[in-house]
Amino acid sequence: MKRKIIHIDEDKCNGCGLCIPNCPEGAIQLIDGKARLISDLFCDGLGACLGHCPEEAIAIEEREAEPYDERKVMENIVRQGPNTVRAHLIHLKEHGEQDHLRTALEVLKEKRISVDLSGITAGHAPRHGHSGGCPGSAQVQLKRERPEAADESGDISSELTHWPVQLHLISPMAPVYQGADVVLAADCAAYAAGDFHRKFLKGRALAIACPKLDDGQEAYSEKITALIDQAKINTLTVVIMEVPCCGGLLRLAQQAVASASRKIPVKAVVLGRNGQVLQEEWT
Repeated sequence: MKRKIIHIDEDKCNGCGLCIPNCPEGAIQLIDGKARLISDLFCDGLGACLGHCPEEAIAIEEREAEPYDERKVMENIVRQGPNTVRAHLIHLKEHGEQDHLRTALEVLKEKRISVDLSGITAGHAPRHGHSGGCPGSAQVQLKRERPEAADESGDISSELTHWPVQLHLISPMAPVYQGADVVLAADCAAYAAGDFHRKFLKGRALAIACPKLDDGQEAYSEKITALIDQAKINTLTVVIMEVPCCGGLLRLAQQAVASASRKIPVKAVVLGRNGQVLQEEWT
C-alpha cells in the first residue's frame, strides 16, 4: 500500500542517535553508525522523531510500504513501561488515529496492563509539543557554571553533565559517551551514598538502571555493548547496592562486556545501605 513513512538521509545522518528515544514505536535503530528504519510495520509515519534530528536527516515521504501494525508496535512499547505507553497513546490521539488508539487500548486490556488514561480516552489529550515523544528524554548537555564543591550558600554543585541518564533512554552514540569513562549505577546508589557525585560521578558520564524493577532488560545488554564497541568508552564503573537483586546489574554489565569486540577495564563497587563502600575492585 502507498502511505506516509519516514525517510532517513544516510549522507546527512551522523549517528548521534537523538531520534531513537523519541521513537517509542521502536522503528529506528543505530546500525553501523547510522540511524536506520528497521521495519515499515513499526513506523506510523506521524513523525515523532522529526524535531529531534540536529542534521535534518529525517523527512516524511509517501511510498509503497507495509501497513503499520499497531499490535506489533505495542509489543515493543509495553516493555518500556507505563510512561512510554501513555506517551504513545497521547501521540495517537493528537493525530486523530482513533483506529490505532482503539487497537492499542485493546492490547493493554488483553495484557491486563493498567495505564493512566486521563485525557486520552475522553476529552483532549495534553499538548506537549513533541508529537508523542517525552520531553524528558530529549538529549541535553548540561553546563556547570561553578566547578567548586559548594557555593556561598553551602549547596553542593552537581557533577551531572548530561540528560537523560536512564539506560533505556540514553543513546550510546550521544557525544557525551564518546571515549568517556562511564559509571553505570543502580537507581538506589545515589540515595545511599551522600557523596555520590564527588566520589563516583565527577569526570564521568552516567547511566542508571534497576535490575529488579526495569522492564526490557535485554536491551540493556545491547546498549552497554554499543557503548563499548561504538562509543568506544574508556572504562566502566558499575555501582550497586549490597542487596542480592542488585547484583543483576553487575552480571548484565559483565555479559555485555564479554560479548563486546573491544575489551575495557570494569570496576565493580558495592555499597552498603548506609552508603559505605563494602567492596571495590577491577574485574
